[in-house]
Amino acid sequence: MFTRHPGNPLLRPPAVRPSRTDLEVIGTFNAGAALYQTETLLLLRVAERPTNTPPGEIWCPYYEAGSLQFHVVRRDDPTYDTRDSRFVQNVQTGDLWLTSISHLRLARSRDGVQFMIGDTPWLLPTTPEEAFGVEDARITAMDGVYYVNYTAVSQYGIATALVATRDFVNIERLGIIFPPANRDVTLFPQKVRGQYVSYHRPMPGMFGRYNIWLATSPDLVRWGDHRRVLEASATGWESGRVGGGAPPILTAQGWLSIYHAADRSDRYALGAFLTPVDEPARVIARSRTPILAPEAPYETRGFFPNVVFTCGAVVQGDTLRLYYGAADETIALAETSLSALLSSLLP
Repeated sequence: MFTRHPGNPLLRPPAVRPSRTDLEVIGTFNAGAALYQTETLLLLRVAERPTNTPPGEIWCPYYEAGSLQFHVVRRDDPTYDTRDSRFVQNVQTGDLWLTSISHLRLARSRDGVQFMIGDTPWLLPTTPEEAFGVEDARITAMDGVYYVNYTAVSQYGIATALVATRDFVNIERLGIIFPPANRDVTLFPQKVRGQYVSYHRPMPGMFGRYNIWLATSPDLVRWGDHRRVLEASATGWESGRVGGGAPPILTAQGWLSIYHAADRSDRYALGAFLTPVDEPARVIARSRTPILAPEAPYETRGFFPNVVFTCGAVVQGDTLRLYYGAADETIALAETSLSALLSSLLP
């Protein structure tokens, strides 16, 4: 269905300048995408970790009052579980500390393939709800304003926050729009029946699977009218979770949504579904098998193997360009015919 670009991966960690001299970039992935004037813009998730840490120690970065701090854990401390390279956990309290921290970085391209990456962060963590990083931006354009929702991570949980910009220079913070635990929010690019609409993915605890829900809002900040849209399956490639991918795309057939799914082994693939223009909670067609699954070496090997995960796509004519994170490490590009993708969906 999709054709991978021969230059993949387009963006790798070595191409990005660290935000500080005592950090190194370990991931450039899960980018929001938008067409702006004559350019394609990406808001990359840039993951960094401390360099030159003393032997036997793990330094976990976090922001406090706008300043980067480090929570230091000794590898031989029995209070902490240090087996996973992505985080350490206090076995007594259950508290987690990430071993890296993410911010958003702007990249620009005239052709959608060759990108110039900014030398400094576009959005850094500043609030207590973002202390462990800002991640996985989605960009939605409405009436000349570009709304960027992103995951805010902290000791309080995983939430979704929103900022707005007209020029990708000046940024207005609109705050938390979905409290913990919620992520993978995708905003619709226009109102439906007089309301703003989004898909979101709550993360239940003891009961239920990770499913895609719909919500509506009068102002993009206060959300309600929550309804289930797409549920994870009991078996197969969607048995672990489903969640939003790129923001919905308006087509002649209805709203096209590209979403991610994971199986119980945490292998991430992409699917698609279609809803009526005026009924975005009702799925009328969908993919039965993945439209893109990890197969290329840069997708099956990396920081977190066997992952393809999208936060952004752009449409030019009948061409759908899908920008996706590969193995939680790099940015790749795949293209398809929009009409062919729509035709492939089954009732």
